[in-house]
Amino acid sequence: MPHALGIDIGGTGIKGAIVDTDTGDLVSERLKLATPDGGRPDDIVATVLELIDQIGGQTQDMPVGICFPAIVKNGRTMSAANISKKWIGLEAEKLFEKALGRGIYFLNDADAAGYAEVRYGAAEGVDGLVLLTTLGTGIGSALIYDGVVIPNAELGHIEIGGKDAESRMSYAAKERGRLSWARWTQRLQVYYTHLEALFSPDLFIVGGGVSKHADEFLPLLNLTTPIVPAVHRNSAGILGAAARATTDPR
Repeated sequence: MPHALGIDIGGTGIKGAIVDTDTGDLVSERLKLATPDGGRPDDIVATVLELIDQIGGQTQDMPVGICFPAIVKNGRTMSAANISKKWIGLEAEKLFEKALGRGIYFLNDADAAGYAEVRYGAAEGVDGLVLLTTLGTGIGSALIYDGVVIPNAELGHIEIGGKDAESRMSYAAKERGRLSWARWTQRLQVYYTHLEALFSPDLFIVGGGVSKHADEFLPLLNLTTPIVPAVHRNSAGILGAAARATTDPR
């Protein structure tokens, strides 16, 4: 069975596990450490090393995939949402490879989630345009066309009403504002209606930890496009990063 290590770095937490990339099952406990305050490069790398040490097992011999909340171009992080601005323009892939002492596969976190849903989840076998959004600290997004992930879509940063969409419509914005499900869904209605008008997708998939509460808000949305929760929720980044490391190893 092909096993790989998947690491998902987020604005508030860093998660990891060993994945059976044939089935998409986790074969170790999924562990999580807090993202260090400030989200600076050296601190995040150190936390990733600590997480891998806690996961244990024969990870030294496995492919490693790491996903990250930034635009990733040729191994460089070209943006920095909810983390230190020191990541912008940084050769992040090389930074992690030096720390781990081996090659890795490095990609955007929402792209990893999208790839997991194509391989093992709600986008498997779906033709046309699928738009996945992850509602968490911010809003991540992945565009998937006929099963192919188009990298580095940043639809959480679309401007709506003069403001960055994720600043008002992420799950963190719901918690900050102590919004009810109904009040938050009113904001999501504006967001998804806007995406419908721009992209005419065939399917929306909603991921992130909040997708486990999908029954609280998805039925309140009035959209032309079908909208469903992600199958793998908060583990999708881990699964997608691990799977990419085995299908396209570095």
